[in-house]
Amino acid sequence: MSARRTLVLWCPDWPVAAALAEAAEDGSTVSSREPAAVLVGNLVEVCNAPARAEGVRRGQRRRDAQSRCPDLRLLAAGEERDARYFEPVLALVEDLRPGVAALRPGLLAVPAPGRYHGGEEAAAAQIAEQVVAAGVWDCRIGVADDLYAAERAARRAEPQGWEVVPVGGSAAYLRSLPVAVLGDDGPEGRALADLLRRLGLVTLGDVAALEPGAVSNRFGDYGFDVWRRASGRSEARAGPRTPPADLDCEVSFEPPLESAEAVCFSVRTTAERFVAGLAERQLVATAVHVEATYDEFGGGGVSSRTWVHPRCFTSRDLVDRVHWQLQASSGLRSRRDAGAVRAPVERVRFLPETVESAADHADGLWGGGAAEQVVRGVARIQAMLGYDAVRVPVLQGGRSAADRQASVTWGERATGHRPVDRPWPGRIPGPAPVRVFDAPLPAEVHDPAHHRVGVTERGVVTGEPVRFRIDGAWQPVATWAGPWPLDDAWWSGDEEQGGRSARFQVVGVDGRAWLLVWRPRGWLVEAAYD
Repeated sequence: MSARRTLVLWCPDWPVAAALAEAAEDGSTVSSREPAAVLVGNLVEVCNAPARAEGVRRGQRRRDAQSRCPDLRLLAAGEERDARYFEPVLALVEDLRPGVAALRPGLLAVPAPGRYHGGEEAAAAQIAEQVVAAGVWDCRIGVADDLYAAERAARRAEPQGWEVVPVGGSAAYLRSLPVAVLGDDGPEGRALADLLRRLGLVTLGDVAALEPGAVSNRFGDYGFDVWRRASGRSEARAGPRTPPADLDCEVSFEPPLESAEAVCFSVRTTAERFVAGLAERQLVATAVHVEATYDEFGGGGVSSRTWVHPRCFTSRDLVDRVHWQLQASSGLRSRRDAGAVRAPVERVRFLPETVESAADHADGLWGGGAAEQVVRGVARIQAMLGYDAVRVPVLQGGRSAADRQASVTWGERATGHRPVDRPWPGRIPGPAPVRVFDAPLPAEVHDPAHHRVGVTERGVVTGEPVRFRIDGAWQPVATWAGPWPLDDAWWSGDEEQGGRSARFQVVGVDGRAWLLVWRPRGWLVEAAYD
């Protein structure tokens, strides 16, 4: 048997699986059976099997996909996330067979094991069993003489199954495949597949039967590469990857420590070793996963949380995060008197979740700037008052200025908010107002006949606004824009939050601009542009 055989492991729809796993970590309720799709530029890039069963397809517009499947969960694309969640699969296969090559998230290749694992099928069964046990239930394996045939075999295998192409049988195996399989190469492959079909070439065997010179002249380098693959003459080999360095650090306590302060004091050296280990590789961590293992009433447990830093973590920042986590965790809550935790801590572990080049975070030639000083100042305030004492505003989706406001703890990721990239019909155009009032102010707007201006059900203004009053004297209107009518949440019966409304931008003769909202019961001032 050839020593150059290749084994390919394929995890279908991996971007969807990774996005759902991340959503589950963030606390969302996730089911592997719910239809979901990853969007890129308002188009479906990847969808899972339940979504395909409802008629969702790659390349569909968001609106078309949602019309076919109203329950479709829409997910944002994230290449870094996909690679991060695929890393444990790479490490698992690497433990079984060295020389793993990561082709892309969800797809890897490795030299096919020979007799050492009992043959190719036995090795495929062993790898599939281990990957499924790790939580990746849909994995498929292909084995062939070359990389392309092995990948095609993996794509034809059943879930948790494998398909082995006989030695020397790659050309015959590929001959019957339709040219549509080139769509997996991306836009260039989909365009060529469409062209080949219009020319009457429906299988890769039809392409392989062409003269290589004619293929090269007509279809260019990519077309010639397709001919070479279809002929079973592909020389593409997957180079083994360099396993990433083990960057996580941990410290164990024997006996376990019952004081949060004692834990933080004892973990300081480990935090410094963690940061130094990254620095040796010219890296810094911007997101770190902290695990604290405790032994509560002999049962034990783990308090784990991912912390994000607006710049990059220092050893002092890590110690602060450990302290905050011990205080906040239900299993490790501090006592009021002596700062002792309820459950003794046995081990603390730091795992880098996001690392970046240290050069991107290095001080400038003349030292740190004002932004860095702000970060350090806020970090000191957090250390004194608690990590959730400092919050920063973030933008979320919504129609009104108040709806679009949200806040997160300094250094935390903004999760669980309404997405900004949705259409949000009825939203006022920019620029955004400077001040948004917590409680809208009462207002009045009159037309030239001194009648209150209103908006009909068709969104038509009953009269031109010529003067308005906001808790004071009347003021002439210099200019105005609108209306932006909206009829939302009418089914709730809550007149304060739903029903018909319309927003106006009004500028007084004093130069100040306001965002006013009309409702059937009157006018309100939501925000100011000064």
